[in-house]
Amino acid sequence: MKGERESFMDIDAVLNYFATYGLTLLFVIVFLEYLNLPGLPAGIIMPAAGILASRNNQSIVLVVFISVVAGVLGSIVLYLIGYYGGAILLDKLGLKFPKVQPTIRKSSTILNEKGLFGVFLCRLLPVLRTIVSIIAGSVRMNFFKFLIYSTPGIFLWNLGFIFTGYFFGDVFLK
Repeated sequence: MKGERESFMDIDAVLNYFATYGLTLLFVIVFLEYLNLPGLPAGIIMPAAGILASRNNQSIVLVVFISVVAGVLGSIVLYLIGYYGGAILLDKLGLKFPKVQPTIRKSSTILNEKGLFGVFLCRLLPVLRTIVSIIAGSVRMNFFKFLIYSTPGIFLWNLGFIFTGYFFGDVFLK
């Protein structure tokens, strides 16, 4: 029961930060999350943003829009990192962190088999959704096509988490 209470305190702390810093905090955290940096995962951040939007009668459309813009911008940064040094980076990453190699291989396989549609598919899968940007850049995928296939996947992923918080968040917090 203690661990259960701690997780509720965590979500309450996140809600307090959102109440203080608003949509700016959402943008920064989602941007960093799409850069695959450690921190608070989307499974906590985006539902919390949905809960806060529901409690404060904020526009759910605006919350989703800001999260998608942040996700796309984070993905662009990783794409560019992949484009200008991705193969070397992926090799070093795989050597330093062997547990990452299967994720890199799986993402590469999906891109090779499905092409651009693979970018969309990877956006809907945990872990792969952030790694795919580096791989797409490293294989020199067309940047604009990358964006065209990334954005709907980012939208659906973020929408699912934010809507869950918006419509069901208070039920889970009781």
